[in-house]
Amino acid sequence: MNDFIDYILAPYKTYTSLNIVLESIATLFGIISVFYTYKRNILVYPTTVISTLIFIYLFFSWGLYGETIINVYYASMAFYGWILWKKNLKEDHKHVEVFWATQKEYFYAILLFLFSVLFILTVYYFRPIIQNDFNWSYISQCKLHYTSIDFIDASTTAIFLIGMWMMARQKIDNWIFWIIGDLIMIPLMIYKGAVITSSQYIVFLVLSIIGLIDWIKVHKRRSF
Repeated sequence: MNDFIDYILAPYKTYTSLNIVLESIATLFGIISVFYTYKRNILVYPTTVISTLIFIYLFFSWGLYGETIINVYYASMAFYGWILWKKNLKEDHKHVEVFWATQKEYFYAILLFLFSVLFILTVYYFRPIIQNDFNWSYISQCKLHYTSIDFIDASTTAIFLIGMWMMARQKIDNWIFWIIGDLIMIPLMIYKGAVITSSQYIVFLVLSIIGLIDWIKVHKRRSF
């Protein structure tokens, strides 16, 4: 047990106090954003943007340039959702209606998944260049060699992007993808040494299950 605690705390011995505080703030805003999603409140997007931008800074400062680029991708999707929700607000100017995704939207979701996985694996292909401050003299070290973690990273990110896309389109199904992604990210973040972030995904998982149940209830009430 002590060895496990030492393992998960070891990375924080090299982190600055500022980075630990920022990771905690980003985690808090991430949790708040999921709460606002559950409430169907447009404040989900500004809180998501704050969380994502902090993680972009942290991943960049930790030299995790692949994760940095992926979070830029997340932030872009958050701005996309913010624009869509703003167009579809109810009379109270805070909340939106929710619906089930159509077969056509699932087809687009599959395309988004494939594109996202290819995009992320492309980023990882250029990892030697990215990790050396974008020095193109390392191009000879770029190879089509991926670890199992790379494929898990790419797939999980794609799953979350589908969740963000469906959330932007006010689809109940978004929660299913968040739940799947959260279940993968909890152990993955511990493996990567980001325990605070891992704890965030535990809270995300609980809120996602609650959100799925609540959005289904809201949709049923609206249908009658």
